[in-house]
Amino acid sequence: MFHLSNSKHLLGSLAALAFLGAEVMAAPQVTRLTPPSELFTSGNAAPVIARFLPDQRFDLQATIVPDAPDKSITKAVFYMNGVEIKLPVSVKTCATGCLPKIEKNAAIVSLRALSNTKPGLHVFTVEATQSDGQSIKASGNFEIVPWQLGGQKVKNIIIMLGDGMGAAQRTAARIVAQGYAQGKANSPLAMDTFPVSGQIKTASLNSLVTDSAPGMSAYVLGNKNNNNEEGVFPDDTIDPFDNPRIEYLSEYLSRTQGKALGLVTTADVFDATPAANAVHTSNRGAGTGIVDQYLDDRKLTGLSVLMGGGRKWFLPSTVPGSARSHGNDYAFSITESHTADIVKRWGASPGQLDKDRDLIADFQLAGFKYASDLTSLSSVDLKTTDKLLGLFAYSNMNVALDKIDGRRNIAKGIKGRVVDDFGFPDQPMLEEMTHKALGVLQKNKKGFVLMVEGASIDKQAHNMDTERWILDMIEFDRAIKVAQDFAEKDGQTLVIVTADHECSGVALIGGSTVTDARLQELVKEGGVSNLRDKVVGVYEKAGFPKYKIASDGYPSTTDIDYRLLVGYGANSDRHEDWRTNPLPMQDAQQPFAKATPLSAYPADPVVRDAEGKFMITGQVPGNSGVHTATDIPISAMGPGAWSFTGVMDNTDVFFHLAQAAVKGVVKPNFMTSSKK
Repeated sequence: MFHLSNSKHLLGSLAALAFLGAEVMAAPQVTRLTPPSELFTSGNAAPVIARFLPDQRFDLQATIVPDAPDKSITKAVFYMNGVEIKLPVSVKTCATGCLPKIEKNAAIVSLRALSNTKPGLHVFTVEATQSDGQSIKASGNFEIVPWQLGGQKVKNIIIMLGDGMGAAQRTAARIVAQGYAQGKANSPLAMDTFPVSGQIKTASLNSLVTDSAPGMSAYVLGNKNNNNEEGVFPDDTIDPFDNPRIEYLSEYLSRTQGKALGLVTTADVFDATPAANAVHTSNRGAGTGIVDQYLDDRKLTGLSVLMGGGRKWFLPSTVPGSARSHGNDYAFSITESHTADIVKRWGASPGQLDKDRDLIADFQLAGFKYASDLTSLSSVDLKTTDKLLGLFAYSNMNVALDKIDGRRNIAKGIKGRVVDDFGFPDQPMLEEMTHKALGVLQKNKKGFVLMVEGASIDKQAHNMDTERWILDMIEFDRAIKVAQDFAEKDGQTLVIVTADHECSGVALIGGSTVTDARLQELVKEGGVSNLRDKVVGVYEKAGFPKYKIASDGYPSTTDIDYRLLVGYGANSDRHEDWRTNPLPMQDAQQPFAKATPLSAYPADPVVRDAEGKFMITGQVPGNSGVHTATDIPISAMGPGAWSFTGVMDNTDVFFHLAQAAVKGVVKPNFMTSSKK
């Protein structure tokens, strides 16, 4: 009988026995142990990968493979620090429902919704028995991060998340929105005025370069997720909703303090960033199940406000524009212990395959006031509303540049702009959504967690559509000002401004050396010698671009003389003419993207601006800029802000937020964390 920690140790021991001439018996193997740890993966006790709050819930899981096709796993037990955990262990056999690489007689064993209140390092062990009596053990570790002695408790937490927003994106917004005079910014952005700043490391569990799902969830889980996954650790099943769970900040604070949750985004509400605050799935694209989980599990998360795009997921499948499908929905079997324990132990809804569900009506039945446009949002009576759903587009909302253009032209009686093509001419700006969300959430006397996302900073940086992401940066900063004003008046609110990752390697090259009229002439002449050599100003030739800001807070035009020029270090091939693109690129998430008039929009960055004949060769394949591994800034204000200095891992943010809310603010330099 072998008691080995992992397959690496198993192979080494077998080799030693063979060398000694002993009869070698095969043995079952533990191929995956969750939570992830270096103790299991490499045999090293450090660094500690998984960390949790005292009493934060999480799942234990192991994949165990018998040593022969005719063997099976008959029993599994989990131990904590050598003591058996007296909680139910479910067993899923992999005859069906597992990844193709997993043997059909393998077993996935799970212990759901465990928690531990004792601070410090803990070793957990799985012991599995095979049908012939052989057994195998494997161990991993995790840490319960201790509370610090605190002072004032934070009542409310606001996370302002600029998706894809690196330092260059922040600087570009300041240049355009505020301007410079002889080397000094005329005024700061709202985010510039936050008293504390730091730097965030953004890697996910399985990559240096994160996507938005683990990039966001790290802040509200305290743990790393794989790319494309949110609120879960990876597993070996096909079902995207049955992975081992980790309790979100919203769930933890709703369970222990009764706090409410608000999610506001300019993206589709099913998108990775909002969902990575409340939804547990290994597939960030499983839209029907994601939006259903928002409502079905609202008692776990405290969800009270949900606003953004994404109406297509809420409409019955028979309605034109609906994207609801059984293929991306969830339904837990209550007879199979592997999923039944999610319902029993976590208190989660079992869900059902219901592509014809009218989810808007179900939200309304649950007490949510529904707003479909700015007009109806503005009319929401805060005196009588404590739950709010706002869906302002079929999928992602239009970006700030196009919304502002629409408003200006509607005021002049002009139609046919981008917002009209999309069919949603009356969309709110992010600051308007943020203001209304705060009005609803503050009615909860026990406090709230609010996440506000400027989503298309990332989406337009992917498209390398410079002016569109810059104006979305300005829109995001205006929403930050709303949150800042609320926090300053309230005195019990902690606000952080950060990003999930940087997008496209944005670089501010400098300023154009020509007027816009001359630039248009050079576009007609075309080529590198005209659009690069005669336009791009570097060093002292970069100058100080001067944008005129209209009364609505946005540039009167972005096609100015001597404009700001932006390059990309993680770009795909593209044509560039430096001028504002009249139309955004096609958005494949829109249900009518292939129909007129949206089908006439440019399909990729190569077909856009081609008349200038200035092709910039990309560093990455495909037709989109990509995320980078670059550290990103974080800024903070309010009680507890001083915890967010220095260089920290994205998971550290979670523990600082929870500390401020549960035990109170600690003095500067007194917050400790485990070795990274």
